[in-house]
Amino acid sequence: MRFFLLGTAAFLTTAAAAPGPADLGHSLTAFGAIQAGNSTGTIPPWTGGIATPPADFKNSYAHPDPYAGEKMLFSISAGNMAQYTAQLTPGIIAMLREYPGYKLNVYPSHRSFAAPKAILDAAIANASRARLAADGNSVTGATTTIPFPIPHSGLEAVWDHLLRWRGYQAHFTSYAATPTAGGDYTLIKNDTSLLFPYDLGGTSEQGYNTLYMIKALEPPLYAGGMTVARDHVDPGANPREAWIYSPGEQRVRRAPEVNFDTPNPQADSLITDDDLDLFNGSPERFDWKLLGRRELYVPYNDYDFGSPAHDYAEILKPQVINPDLMRWELHRVWVVEATLKPGAHHIYARRTFYYDEDSWEGLLADQYDRRGQLWRVSSGAPICYYEVPMISNSANIFYDLQSRRYHVRGMRNHGSTLDFVQPKLQFADFTPGALRDAGTR
Repeated sequence: MRFFLLGTAAFLTTAAAAPGPADLGHSLTAFGAIQAGNSTGTIPPWTGGIATPPADFKNSYAHPDPYAGEKMLFSISAGNMAQYTAQLTPGIIAMLREYPGYKLNVYPSHRSFAAPKAILDAAIANASRARLAADGNSVTGATTTIPFPIPHSGLEAVWDHLLRWRGYQAHFTSYAATPTAGGDYTLIKNDTSLLFPYDLGGTSEQGYNTLYMIKALEPPLYAGGMTVARDHVDPGANPREAWIYSPGEQRVRRAPEVNFDTPNPQADSLITDDDLDLFNGSPERFDWKLLGRRELYVPYNDYDFGSPAHDYAEILKPQVINPDLMRWELHRVWVVEATLKPGAHHIYARRTFYYDEDSWEGLLADQYDRRGQLWRVSSGAPICYYEVPMISNSANIFYDLQSRRYHVRGMRNHGSTLDFVQPKLQFADFTPGALRDAGTR
């Protein structure tokens, strides 16, 4: 391997012979991750992940922590972060500097990602047939999962994130909150349904990637509000379709504004609609650059964060999430930079994304304003959902450095549900008619 420097960060690239499709399933995993661990042994080899549920797994509500007995290796704080800066993102460095008491509790690394054999096989097949189209705003020749396990550009990498393996469907209730700077908050309970036609074996030419419906259940200020959004695999040709139902108006209306940098109404305008999932929707407004692979401390195997052992008051602290409930590990990630295109509109001038090399799940993101100043820092809390299996964030946390506030969504510690099997969702569940019917019940 050889190293080159970009700013202060060391990126890993491949010397001489570049990897090709024949390496997938051998020196590379089916998803393009380096199969071997690192030279120091601090990142282990990938050996298949957690492919079956542990013996004490009962249902999707609570996922037992397979690493609960492990001891923390060390903690990174403002006082000692100088010795770790090569393994920290600019956003995390800023968090450590700006928030007294914020820290990263670092544990042994585990590459927990697993996926069904059919998904792994599809990724390997996609490597030889998938292509970018429509100036990179769509993909052709791919099916079921990531199109580019060996990405050669930023656009290919972000499409791997957008089309990664997420299961076939999900239905869950969860909580969101946006604490004030002083720590006061109101819990918002949402009911969410997701259907992934592309993951069900669809091709990149057949239409839909993600179908999404969210209904606010609590508190009364939000209750009854609903949104349906449908994302195509080719958003360049077929933009997002979205509708909202307002209980006050008791009608459904088309909502093209549910997209890009529209402020999310549940987050006190601290996040944009395309911040969700750390990035979603069309990549068309940004120029994308693949910066390479990097070893970083990232949130990973965060089972404790979602444990029923913790109530929401223990999680939601002033200015930052309780750092003692987050687990951090050293992992290799793909680093992708998005720069706003000349003439395009977005409140972010630049964004940097850090994608897990094993799963293509978004783990961290940094967002910059038009002055070039770091503005917001986004974080996932990934776990392995044994029953699928897959790696996915159990919650997303969005920090706003300017207001010193944050928004968190997806919490399922108490009073929530999660099911990847029932009910059997269909396309008809994600239509204006479905919104109208739900609003009159």
